[in-house]
Formats: sequence, C-alpha cells, structure tokens
Amino acid sequence: MDITGVAGVIIWTEPERHEAMAHFYRDVVGLEPRSDREGFINFEWGNFRLTVARHTGVSGVTRDPLRTMVNLAVDDIRPVHERLTAAGVVFSRPPEQEPWGGWIATFNDPDGNTVQLMQLPVVGIQ
Repeated sequence: MDITGVAGVIIWTEPERHEAMAHFYRDVVGLEPRSDREGFINFEWGNFRLTVARHTGVSGVTRDPLRTMVNLAVDDIRPVHERLTAAGVVFSRPPEQEPWGGWIATFNDPDGNTVQLMQLPVVGIQ
C-alpha cells in the first residue's frame, strides 16, 4: 500500500483571525509550537502535524462545525478539562466515557471548529 498514514491536518482561517487562532491553540490549549511565524503555526507529535494557517479564500467562522473534528490525545482527560475550563474554554460536552471505553470532551476553537479531548481506553486492564 502506498499510503502509510496521515501526515497532518491544516485548519485554515482568514488572515485577520489567525492570531486569535494561534493564541488559542498555543496559549489556551497549551500546545507547544514546532514552527510559529506570521500567518502560520504548527504543532508536531512524531510524524503528525497540526497546522493553523491563514488563507485568503476563507472567511468568518465555520458554517458546519461538525464536519471535521480535531481529536487531541490526552493520557488523563480530567485535569486537562479542568485546566482548559479555568482558561475560559467552554465545553459543549464535559468528559464522558464512550461505549467503546474511551473518554471524550468537546469544545470549539475561535473559528467554531469542533475539537475534542480524547483519552483512549487502557487495553488489557479489567
């Protein structure tokens, strides 16, 4: 098979909103930038990159916030949820366990994109 995985995700935003989006992911969510320059910021985990970049073809907030979700992996969802709530993030769904065993908490970024904290289940522990 030629495709070996997903290299990354880009969240496009209009130029005037880029700084608010960069601030949110970098300073509020607390992601450590791999690269941070005018109009472009990205974060990296292994071979995967999440990028927020400006695009002149994008305007305003998303019209369909459920079309795409960014799932941010966490080891322990509760303290991350508490930290983000204290930082002013409003969750539309507090941490809840899914039928498949993992935990999910949902919020929106400043452009209205859906973001979830995702704690995967521990395999092999009963």
